[in-house]
Amino acid sequence: MSSITDNIKHLLSEVPEGVEVVAAAKTRTADEILEVIDAGISKIGENYVQEAVAVYESIGKKAQWHFIGHLQSNKVVQVVPIFDMIETVDSVKLARKIDKYAKLNNKIMSILIEVNSGREPQKNGVMPENVEQLIREIAPLTHIKIMGLMTMGPFTGNPENARPFFVETHKIFDHIRKLNILNVEMKYLSMGMSNSYKVAIEEGANIIRVGTKLFGERACKYE
Repeated sequence: MSSITDNIKHLLSEVPEGVEVVAAAKTRTADEILEVIDAGISKIGENYVQEAVAVYESIGKKAQWHFIGHLQSNKVVQVVPIFDMIETVDSVKLARKIDKYAKLNNKIMSILIEVNSGREPQKNGVMPENVEQLIREIAPLTHIKIMGLMTMGPFTGNPENARPFFVETHKIFDHIRKLNILNVEMKYLSMGMSNSYKVAIEEGANIIRVGTKLFGERACKYE
């Protein structure tokens, strides 16, 4: 049994029922991703369009595909046909582009709204105070479906430092859910990565995006 399979079995034994694991597969090979799928994780997260297209050719619909990186509008045409969910929508412009290509592909694209919970100017995501307005503007689009929120939170060594940002995002999630906006289903709250997923789950995450803890340390191709 390989270390990847061991890692997955250990993680899944820790994760409560109702929490979905997205394997963050940045820089990983198709063989590694297939091993993750065989070990029991069916949702694969990709950050880079070119990488995603390459591994999708080998794996296809054996997995559910989540786009978890920053999505440039000129890449939407490649992302929409492949992915089952886009977790990083943070503008009306991007949502309209996704809606356009989802219609051309005869599908309803599930999306999450990315919240910049740390209010970091160098990060993508909509500021917490603007989430409701953005959702109200996007909700009438006919070929996307808002399914919840996602946040990265600031990167820190101590996962406890991320807790306040997860708490705030969960509060926004609950607020939006109570509004009962048409075409908006607050089903998923995607928070937490390899170093912070336990805190994220404690604060209400039902999707966690885990890479290093499953695959081991990645090569420094993009670092």
